[in-house]
Amino acid sequence: MLAELTDGSSIAIEATAIPVLLAITIGLGRFLKRHSGIQLGPLYQLFCITFAVWLPLEILGTNFPFRLGTMHALRAANVLLGTIFILAIMRRYYWELWFEKHQHAKAPKFLSQLFGLILFIVAVFVVIGGVYGQSIEGVIFGSTVVVGIVGFAMQDLLGNIIAGIALEIGKPFKTGDWLKIENQHAEVIEVNWRSTRLRTNDDIYLDIPNKSIVGATITNLTYPTRQHAIRVTVGFDYATPPNFIKDVMSRAAGAARGVLATPPPKVYLKDFGDSAVIYEIKFWLEDESSFNDIVDGIRTNVWYAAQRHGIRIPFPIRTVQLERAKSQSQDTMTVARASVRKQPFLQLLDEAQLEKLLAHAKFLRFGRREKVIVQGAAGESMFILLSGEAHVYVQVNGADTLVATLRTGDYCGEMSLLTGAPRSATVVAGTDCEMWEIGKEVLAEILQENETLVEKLSELLAQRRMETEGIVASSAESAQLATKQKEYTEGFLKKLYSFFEL
Repeated sequence: MLAELTDGSSIAIEATAIPVLLAITIGLGRFLKRHSGIQLGPLYQLFCITFAVWLPLEILGTNFPFRLGTMHALRAANVLLGTIFILAIMRRYYWELWFEKHQHAKAPKFLSQLFGLILFIVAVFVVIGGVYGQSIEGVIFGSTVVVGIVGFAMQDLLGNIIAGIALEIGKPFKTGDWLKIENQHAEVIEVNWRSTRLRTNDDIYLDIPNKSIVGATITNLTYPTRQHAIRVTVGFDYATPPNFIKDVMSRAAGAARGVLATPPPKVYLKDFGDSAVIYEIKFWLEDESSFNDIVDGIRTNVWYAAQRHGIRIPFPIRTVQLERAKSQSQDTMTVARASVRKQPFLQLLDEAQLEKLLAHAKFLRFGRREKVIVQGAAGESMFILLSGEAHVYVQVNGADTLVATLRTGDYCGEMSLLTGAPRSATVVAGTDCEMWEIGKEVLAEILQENETLVEKLSELLAQRRMETEGIVASSAESAQLATKQKEYTEGFLKKLYSFFEL
């Protein structure tokens, strides 16, 4: 029946069909964009026009001047533009939806681009051989010289493409992994045709050719799990025992933010240097992006811990350093005296005893977020805050609750000093803090010299316990209160004699 149509009727049908087909294809594109998020763009609009013009001509076979050349061009345009349309649909439905759902990871951009390139090259061959009837072998190998020149010019590009394919097949890393390469820690951003793009901890982007990646030794810090170990070295004085240093450093490293509690940090004696014994801290982390902050926190904690424990981080042995002993400033002594007078049991001391107590106090520094004491830990000392701010936490039902904030002149840990009781709270430095630690030994000497002071101290502790338990405020008779006071006094007296070995 199509053969019986006149040229006039064919042209009329084509004139009607073209706008209808154009409207249908444009409507299809808008539907795909709204419901599936497929971005088509100007090339799809051009495809809609060529398809709407080509299909009626192909079906009806209308004769008009230059029909053969025009049909070849329309067929070629439909094949190439149609291929681009199919690739856009595949990119959305296969690579972005199906691949991510089943592989639980984003599809490598390089892989989808390579597939698209191969499909487009096939489409070009279809146009050359199927539409224009040319020999594909003749087109490809028609000029040996041209092929040789192009091949030589593209050898680096082809090498990088082949290397990229090898990376996709071997999968030594994926997007989001952290690598150690060229002595830098960097996160994989993408693998494309030519190179692998990475981003360092300093937000510096590296663009490394795929051939170089394949030929290099790569350490994947996030495979098979994101948890991995890092090592930091520090040098200390030869005079300090290694086991003591290991204990101090492991605690300092474990207190740094970002360091995993399990496995715990370990410290190794690595080497005996010219001016220091070299130790290596091995710690575990998960968030490689925080590497710089974690290492900074460890080194900062180590410095403060070394200062508190009198451990020297030595200068090179060829440096001659002469120092004079530094005495405590007048302001520090004023703060300390005012603070000890706030403590009821220290008010029992005379001036000579007070000066002796302060003379033997130990000067300590704590860095921000360091723990001064830990709830439940053993202790035989109290602390006076000379400068800075510290927070007091009590653990209730497994959660730490802030109960107080210590400022200059405040104190903590007095019950552990007097009775050896475990720490009743955790104190954390809110800022860099300077403290004096008053230990059991010096107080024991003072009590040895004055037994009357021991009796007064036991009476004071008994009174405080009765106030805490609400006995004083109760309606008990005077005789009962006296009996309870005597009972508690005798109990604390025995405890003081035992604890201080009087």
